[in-house]
Amino acid sequence: MSQAVTNISAYEVVYDLVPKLNTMKKEVSTTLKVLVDASKTAEHKARYESLQSEFELELMMIRLNLEHLLNRYQSELEAVTQDKRQDIYLTLDAHETTAVESAKALYQRLQALTQAEQ
Repeated sequence: MSQAVTNISAYEVVYDLVPKLNTMKKEVSTTLKVLVDASKTAEHKARYESLQSEFELELMMIRLNLEHLLNRYQSELEAVTQDKRQDIYLTLDAHETTAVESAKALYQRLQALTQAEQ
């Protein structure tokens, strides 16, 4: 049984993925807390608390799997921070692939939620 191989550029990890993760962490801890606190009904409050817990758990899973990627490709990632021309594609294992895909999906969900609540 063969496993699909997924690649991501070092540049994308450093300048897109990691900043988005940091943004998501901040948004989950601030935006959803505001929504919980501003909820007018117990049903809405419970919904936002559940979403906050779900997002926090997903972020934790993503971070744990990406930590492996960051450690495995530390020198390549450092090189691209020093010189963007040093960009290379990194081969992801199954857990890292899931984490990257989950991060992108969670970012979109959080952006949609934030826009819908504004």
